[in-house]
Amino acid sequence: MRSELAARVLAELDRRGQTVASAESLTGGLVGELLTEVSGASTSYLGGVISYATRLKETLAGVDSETLSELGPVAERTAAEMAQGVAQRCNADWGIATTGVAGPDAQNSHPVGQVFVAVSYSAGDVLRVKELSLQGERAAIRQQAAIAALALLADALGLDAG
Repeated sequence: MRSELAARVLAELDRRGQTVASAESLTGGLVGELLTEVSGASTSYLGGVISYATRLKETLAGVDSETLSELGPVAERTAAEMAQGVAQRCNADWGIATTGVAGPDAQNSHPVGQVFVAVSYSAGDVLRVKELSLQGERAAIRQQAAIAALALLADALGLDAG
């Protein structure tokens, strides 16, 4: 299912002549991996940043320093700004982002499995952010978050994510 979803997203982006870039925290590159597993992904997937450290969310992904100091790295607005920032910095039509807590321990006041995924479209003022409460071991949470981010992009593109 995961490669099918990535393939459908990439095919739709290609059909539209549009591109996407990713900003990933807890997924550590899994979104990019899912996309680049698809042959021909380079037509629409430009690349992305892995902003695992909080300071890199600002310097690489474009999150406002006030957002990080007020809300921290695990927040709806942080995810939104990551998606918008990576699209802008990579000159992509779409930005996709993941941030959250994969575990095994909670982070500040955020429980294991609290994840935010976000998608932005620069030309059409589309911005979608979804909060998730994921279950399982660290690897399962990371995988579920990456797939959820692709599903959110599929939905924003008008595709059935199923």
